[in-house]
Amino acid sequence: MSFRGKRFFTSESWRNRSRNTEYGIQHPRLKTAKKITMVLHPESTFWILTPEFHQGPIMTTTLPLAHPKPDASEFINILMGRTPQVRTPLVEYIIDDVVMKPIVEGLLGRRWAPFGPDRESQKLYLDNFIEFWYRMGYDFVRFEQSLPFPESKLVIADAAPGSSKSREWANEHHSALSTWEDFDKIQWPKVEEFDFFAYEYLNAHLPEGMGLMSSHGGGIFEHITWMMSLEGFCSALISDSSLIRAVADRLGELMTGFYRNILHLDRLVAVFPGDDMGYNVGTLISPNDLRTLFLPWHKRFAKMAHERGLPYFLHSCGNLEKIMNDLIDDVGIDGKHSYENNIIPVQDFQARYGNRIAVLGGMDINILGASSAQEVRSQTRFLVETCGSRGRYAIGSGNSIPSYIPPENYLAMVDEAVMLSRTAAI
Repeated sequence: MSFRGKRFFTSESWRNRSRNTEYGIQHPRLKTAKKITMVLHPESTFWILTPEFHQGPIMTTTLPLAHPKPDASEFINILMGRTPQVRTPLVEYIIDDVVMKPIVEGLLGRRWAPFGPDRESQKLYLDNFIEFWYRMGYDFVRFEQSLPFPESKLVIADAAPGSSKSREWANEHHSALSTWEDFDKIQWPKVEEFDFFAYEYLNAHLPEGMGLMSSHGGGIFEHITWMMSLEGFCSALISDSSLIRAVADRLGELMTGFYRNILHLDRLVAVFPGDDMGYNVGTLISPNDLRTLFLPWHKRFAKMAHERGLPYFLHSCGNLEKIMNDLIDDVGIDGKHSYENNIIPVQDFQARYGNRIAVLGGMDINILGASSAQEVRSQTRFLVETCGSRGRYAIGSGNSIPSYIPPENYLAMVDEAVMLSRTAAI
């Protein structure tokens, strides 16, 4: 690969090197050797360098966009079927900081700053956040934060290459809430004490044409199972369903208040929450219990969005076939995100429901995580040509961009999608 016109490293010359290893290197433009960290994926000529050597190239065709022209209104009109799909826009639910950081540093040449407790670090993080989505070619940024509910989590070090953070999993056996006594003792968060600074800052600093898609972080079904543990929740569902309803209703009322605080944002173009309710072969609990306890809250949130003239898109993992008609006809979702090929490939889902709602994403995570960059490009073309040609479709991951996705695979998907959109616009 080239380094500002100079031959520097090739994938072959480093083929057998281990990932994330420090090397002393000498470059003609540097007087002394620099230690850098190579985030190396052996099947690619894509390289990312750490901040002290962030001038290194990243091999893409169109990225970063030099002069992005986001059009959030067109994006929404395409997904709502109000205008012909003249291009297939990008969409994403969450992009992990572990993937964003090397791209911000190595591709955009910016200094990374984690989101900290002080305003200065928060502003630096949010500026990078905006620039990342903008220069990657998105018409929007998507952002979420959660009220601080008491939840039991399992925490271990993130094993993804280049990550120094921890990962959390819901504790499925031990809970923060299992009895009415717990319910009464819990210090429930107060919406009026929540700091909405990040939402307001993003709303005030988006480039011209960009929109904000946002939500409360995590849905009611997710949070109740995180608070009670899935095991405790299922037990109480049988032994004391009134407790389940009380917790769900408390969560729902708090989230209603949360949405009241963000729905006034003038750059908000869609409400796009996540609430995982399924697994490979079905819903996590009976469809009737979902219809009774949880879908009415989504219906309320959708109504709040619709009253503001905004679409309500839903990210929900798993096999939701038994409640899809409820989500479309009763809840009133305008689009669905999260697909997995071993459940239903996105093109098959679109053939079944695409005449009723928008279809968002669909690049299977197993392809993004384990295939070559070229295979990712090929699958991107397939989805754009298949789903994009039908309309009401945006290309992106089938779930999110977690920390273990190789950055070059993420960029291969985005780069290919941008090139195809440019070709379609000619």
